[in-house]
Amino acid sequence: MTETATKLEDAIEQAASQYYRLVVLAGVPGSGKTAALQVVAQKFGYLLVNVNLELSKRMLELTRTQRSRQVERLLKEVIAAAPGHVVLLDNLEILLDPALEVEPLRLLQVSSRNRTIVASWNGSYRDGTLTYAEPGHPEFIQFKQTDAVVIPVGTNETK
Repeated sequence: MTETATKLEDAIEQAASQYYRLVVLAGVPGSGKTAALQVVAQKFGYLLVNVNLELSKRMLELTRTQRSRQVERLLKEVIAAAPGHVVLLDNLEILLDPALEVEPLRLLQVSSRNRTIVASWNGSYRDGTLTYAEPGHPEFIQFKQTDAVVIPVGTNETK
């Protein structure tokens, strides 16, 4: 088992007692987030959901306006369909699409009230700030208050 997968197991236990039962695995693409999720999914039988795939299938027939209005409900449906008390979410980039007009971290927090959600985040976690994309990029976003257990993955992240 990888070090990240071991940290992830501990974080899932820690999150179970919090108001928002959210664990964020933050790291750049290729840092091992998906591999850690796969190890934990296999070991405990948790469902690993490809959010981009599941939401895009559900939004295919919707107009742009309908997509932004229904994305929260659709994500909740995806999560509700998963068995067990822990759901692993990978490939979340669709939630950061500016056209959807959603705040992705808030959406994950709300979804984690009744179940533990582990979300893979393509970005960084430095000095208490969760970041996606670089300043100047249309999808750039930062969160200073995460209300989540954050596991930095990679060499440049710090708790």
